[in-house]
Amino acid sequence: MSKHSRPWKIRPAAKDFEAARHYLRLLYPAAQTKKLLHGLRAAKSVEHSAKDLLRASGLPLLPRDESHVAQDLKRLGKGKPLSPVLLVRGDMSRATPLVIADGYHRICAVCHYDEDMPIACRLTALASLAARN
Repeated sequence: MSKHSRPWKIRPAAKDFEAARHYLRLLYPAAQTKKLLHGLRAAKSVEHSAKDLLRASGLPLLPRDESHVAQDLKRLGKGKPLSPVLLVRGDMSRATPLVIADGYHRICAVCHYDEDMPIACRLTALASLAARN
């Protein structure tokens, strides 16, 4: 596979939304988590570079030999499509980083593969951010 092809599935799998639900439930109340998942399901895919997603999240780049990163690197090398990542928009004016609800390992794998390669993302925002202004 060429480093500049886009190996992304059209839509995330049900298991990706379930993983996002489990993670978001650790960060937000159940009602807010439900709204965020609804927003992620309804969102259209957009693209952002791997390095920008990591910078916006404030998370470290996992090593290429981390088991999930290594699996995703193998998939990239074989040309197998990856699921889009699921994100909750951050707000740096409130010191709130981007939340990677699902896909952290995929982002890290792409960073190792080609940090400038666009990653398919579903992005939603906290509705309460607008209400707090």
